[in-house]
Amino acid sequence: MPRNSPRLTFVVLATGAGVFSMLQSLIAPALPTVQHALHTSQSTATWVMTAYLLSASIFTPILGRVGDVIGKKRTLVAVLVALTIGCLLAALAPTIGVLIVARVVQGIGGALFPLSFGIIRDEFAPAEVSSSISNLSAVIAAGGGVGIVAAGPIVSALDYRWLFWLPVGVVAVTALIALRFIPESPRRAEGRVNWLGAVLLSGWLVALLLPLSQATGWGWTSTRVIGLFATAVVLFALWLLAESRSRSPLIDMRIMRLPAVWTTNAAALLFGAGMYGIWSFLPGFVQTPRSAGYGFGASVTTAGLLMLPMLVAMFGSGVLSGRLEPVLGAKKLLTAGAALGAVACGFLTVWHDRPWQVAFAAGIFGLGIGLAFASMANLIVGSVPAEQTGAATGMNANIRTIGGSIGAALTSVLVTSRLQPSGLPYASGYTHGFSLLALLLLGAALAALLVPVTRAVRTPGMAITFDEASRVERRAVTPSARS
Repeated sequence: MPRNSPRLTFVVLATGAGVFSMLQSLIAPALPTVQHALHTSQSTATWVMTAYLLSASIFTPILGRVGDVIGKKRTLVAVLVALTIGCLLAALAPTIGVLIVARVVQGIGGALFPLSFGIIRDEFAPAEVSSSISNLSAVIAAGGGVGIVAAGPIVSALDYRWLFWLPVGVVAVTALIALRFIPESPRRAEGRVNWLGAVLLSGWLVALLLPLSQATGWGWTSTRVIGLFATAVVLFALWLLAESRSRSPLIDMRIMRLPAVWTTNAAALLFGAGMYGIWSFLPGFVQTPRSAGYGFGASVTTAGLLMLPMLVAMFGSGVLSGRLEPVLGAKKLLTAGAALGAVACGFLTVWHDRPWQVAFAAGIFGLGIGLAFASMANLIVGSVPAEQTGAATGMNANIRTIGGSIGAALTSVLVTSRLQPSGLPYASGYTHGFSLLALLLLGAALAALLVPVTRAVRTPGMAITFDEASRVERRAVTPSARS
């Protein structure tokens, strides 16, 4: 097969990104099993998720920028190798500490998202870019659903370690194929990697996401939580200052100020809050014993099956969005995706007494995820210079993750604020949680309406849009303006 085969390139990119996306959700249903097998506490076991979240948040934008500078193919192969090592280490982990370290290594794979979008933009014919990004986004979205659905059967039939053994071979082969067949893009960003910016970015992300993920256990008014939030504010301000003064910023703030970029990122923040909130709490809702007055007492496997309509719908709508985007535009698809998510959460607020009702709402939510993922990626890719694709799409993915942490934390407060004598939440906690997620997703739809209708003309080093608001910004992203 030729080295520049777009079809093979897409298969490689989709496999790597899909496996990483699956690993995000695959371990969550198995955490009680991991806790028991490694003889640890529940609070310690949650670090298996937290470490992965923090690592991915740090490496996604940084390695996206590294790929823009030194080459996307080279960086992609290195990231796939790191993901293979992380999965192998997790499969062999004798203690919870080693498993947490393995999850940190796996988090490096977050860079697969921006690198894949950048390679598609560089290597595919212009007419194929939008549909290919939509298809890849569908795979990424479906990967998270596959993790929720597949975790139960894998753990029941084999062992939790097979959650990591199975990806080892797949990712290793993908790395070898990428090394052999994916061409290196000739497009490179000027300058170097701003490591001061990378350190400050890592610092404020950790200081923000760590208390969000641990606040339920630490207490929202504890010294650790308040101190870390304050640290995040200070480091964020220093990061903005360092990036604005750097000749080679990690994240070009002039790009972030483009109307199509900041409005899409605002929608991503709110959509991520709603999406991760549903992924985090809907399986727990259906697994709650009926004695609590709600829930279905479902097993992990049955809970995964109830999420199956979401998986099928998100993949189908993600692929379909590639056909609809040239006709309707990415803005309308993003608005529709967020609105469908809000409708699904609204249904869950008042309509959750039967398993089929939950499955129906999950299917509607899946339609929204597929449309939103694809349209967000296309809006960012179509609005920034080619040499900024990795950093810009990496930051968009990161903002969605930050939103997810906020949404999961706020939902946790509502769900667990009042507990029954049995220790289970009251039904009202979930009802209030679903209502909050509906409002957040409605906010995402409103933010999507603010995205300017643009038509991108891609020239080397410039992203031209035809809305009045971005004409001034265009001059800021030309090579002459940056020198």
